[in-house]
Amino acid sequence: MENLYLVLMDTPGFFAGIIRKVIKLNYIHVIISMDDALSENYSMNRRHPDIPILAGFVREHPSKIVMKFPESQCRILCMQCTSGQKREILKRLRYCHIHRFRFHYCVVGLPFILMDRPFYLKNQFTCSGFLAKLFDDNGLHLFHKHFSLVTPKDFYELDDLQVIYEGKLCDYVKERCHAAATSNCFHFL
Repeated sequence: MENLYLVLMDTPGFFAGIIRKVIKLNYIHVIISMDDALSENYSMNRRHPDIPILAGFVREHPSKIVMKFPESQCRILCMQCTSGQKREILKRLRYCHIHRFRFHYCVVGLPFILMDRPFYLKNQFTCSGFLAKLFDDNGLHLFHKHFSLVTPKDFYELDDLQVIYEGKLCDYVKERCHAAATSNCFHFL
């Protein structure tokens, strides 16, 4: 078996505040990571931290998140999959990153989540909806609803995932950087 890591985060901002009120949870963003050092991470998120409306598929860098949002809290979950599933997921993530400007954040889908009505526009996803579809497409059926209705709260409530860390992201980054003794530290820069 292999491991994938999910980083549930709180981030400030207008849209984040709305999402936080709707799902009634501080963790309003989900990032997938290939390792516990958070060296290769992807999500549907802001392309530029100061402009939330310009959002789509991005490669996340923990150090940049910490610099922009130093007080951000996170919960890091470990999830098991087969080596074949992990390989296919990574292949899909890298494909999406190469073609990242074809994938967009589905702002218009947010009201449909409130109405509990599935909604999908080609290549438009929320952060949690993207991951739910990615997992479904690779045989990891975590939710019993349409991927477009999955929220970060659904990931938070999964019982089968192991919590490996909860607290400030900056503390986790410092701890992992220190433990990696400089060589892996450069992944965060």
